Amino acid sequence: MTKVSRRTMLKGSAAALALTAFAGPALAQGIEELVIAYNVNLPSWDPTVGPSAVNPTIQGIYQSVFDQFILQQPDLSPAPGLLTEWGWNEDKTKVMMKVREGVTWHDGSPFTAEDVAWSLTRAADEATGNPIQFIWSTLANVKAEGNMVTADVARFEPTIFKWMYFLTGYVLPKDYYEKVGPEGFEAAPIGTGPYMVDRFERNAFVRLKANPNYWGGKPDFETVTIKFVTDAASRVAEIESGNSHVTLEMPYEEYDRLKSGDAISGTDAPISDIGMIFINDVDVMLDPNVRMAAAMAIDKQTIIDRLLSGYGVAIDTLQTPEYIAYDPSISVPYDPEKAKELLAASGYSPDNPVKFKIQTTRGFKPKDYEMVQAIVGLWRRVGIEAEIEVYEIAKHYELRAADELAPAAFYNWGNSVADPTTSTGFAMFGPSPHSVWDGEDLVNMIGPLWGEADEDKRIAGWKDVDKYIADNALVIPLLQYVQPILHVPGVSVTPHASGALLPHLMKRA
Repeated sequence: MTKVSRRTMLKGSAAALALTAFAGPALAQGIEELVIAYNVNLPSWDPTVGPSAVNPTIQGIYQSVFDQFILQQPDLSPAPGLLTEWGWNEDKTKVMMKVREGVTWHDGSPFTAEDVAWSLTRAADEATGNPIQFIWSTLANVKAEGNMVTADVARFEPTIFKWMYFLTGYVLPKDYYEKVGPEGFEAAPIGTGPYMVDRFERNAFVRLKANPNYWGGKPDFETVTIKFVTDAASRVAEIESGNSHVTLEMPYEEYDRLKSGDAISGTDAPISDIGMIFINDVDVMLDPNVRMAAAMAIDKQTIIDRLLSGYGVAIDTLQTPEYIAYDPSISVPYDPEKAKELLAASGYSPDNPVKFKIQTTRGFKPKDYEMVQAIVGLWRRVGIEAEIEVYEIAKHYELRAADELAPAAFYNWGNSVADPTTSTGFAMFGPSPHSVWDGEDLVNMIGPLWGEADEDKRIAGWKDVDKYIADNALVIPLLQYVQPILHVPGVSVTPHASGALLPHLMKRA
């Protein structure tokens, strides 16, 4: 690698401007400080509250510092983490969890079952602002005794242990948090994870130091700097110039170009993220003809082939082929002529188009904005005129939580536990803070499935829900993503099917 001047080093992204103490990457074979150009900012250090807690992309940063109750392996299967055993009693009125012993927090204090019990109780408390509180509140009377934690089942939730390795499923330090409070924790967060926070510059970077006492073994890289580079072109510049060792989520043509050389390697694999368009039940989207026309006018496969270089799997429900409720018989065909007929029935045409706004990120996922541009072009041909509004991903969460999204909004939905409740369920159940479709008919279909104890009946019910949604175009699923990761040859990257980029899984090649 050629020597990098200060001017060149600062060129890759705005985030680099804050790295006043940062010296550029060393030769790949002797990396002391691993540098990652990340595609999203970190707005908060508490992984259990606020909009960032349900951002799938941020989880890779959280999992570097904090441990979840249960470990999720790269193939998405669960494994012992801070909990080594877990389950229900015979009649499923209680849960029992065995807590790993010999673990310490980053400040050296011992991790105990009290931390687990407190974290579960706090997550269930509506006052804390956990966006998944309605899941955690299905457990009550959480108690620690020795290295065991027990809880009563207030409402049977078949996915409760899956949530323990999903969004907001993190264990925080009871004594430390109560001592320093939310502001103190934000200023100096500690966990039990593989890395400790060394320095954090908001909107710029976080520098992590390896936890020498990590129960899972000390990571290969002593220091990791994660630079927040939200612009895709800037991330490409970071890796191509040598300013970063690893980056992700770049345009696929750039991925193919760079990985074909000797200086940069590439890793790509399907992940649990899907691209989809939320439909908000406002304005013209109350017209089923408009919704179905919008769905049938999108040529998903051509978009994948032309914009994503073939990296992607077209889908017609919020399930990917790997999910347990996937039903290949559910289909929404590409049929622009039928779309025109539907619009004509509601008085619209290319000469008199229906008009609405569609919101999207730009550079958060490969070709997100360009995909929306292509969709808007396809819509125009059938009689839909959509205005594009670009926003940051944090704004999407804010608007979605307030049920104020535009009539259409492009989004990347993550479901790394592959359960229908965490895809169709939360995206489409009106009372959920993650849904913007409030139709009573769908609420009545989904409601009974939350606590269904018969697993076969539960999955069959979710397939019925997916068919109803597809038949009425209540959401527009587009594709399952393939995640592109570029890295220097001196780093071996293990991709995680959740889409989380985890530095502790990176090894020296």
